[in-house]
Amino acid sequence: MTIPTPGQPARGSRSGRPIMVLLDLLGRRTALRILWELSLAGGPLTFRGLQAAAETNPNVLNARLKELRGAGLVDHGTEGYRLSGGGTALLAVVLPLNKWADDWAATREFSSDLPEGG
Repeated sequence: MTIPTPGQPARGSRSGRPIMVLLDLLGRRTALRILWELSLAGGPLTFRGLQAAAETNPNVLNARLKELRGAGLVDHGTEGYRLSGGGTALLAVVLPLNKWADDWAATREFSSDLPEGG
């Protein structure tokens, strides 16, 4: 897959609007998990450390890191991977959505026949 870029069509949208491109990027397998794990790490994570934390395989991790770095959300240095300033700013906006989702889920009855994690 190519790195989503504003102004270019993204999965689910031909408009190329930045929000649609961002949702495409964040909707890719393990993308949010990688950002989440980097936010919790308290410092850089090596590739293997991030792979273990995100519970993913090296091929998926490589692809997501390429995309997240290309989007300016993750940086790579001699000590490993960490959130960039843009990644930190994005999580500051997304984390309140997580709180909202938890509150929403607590007030709803959902079918118990749904698979976990999805």
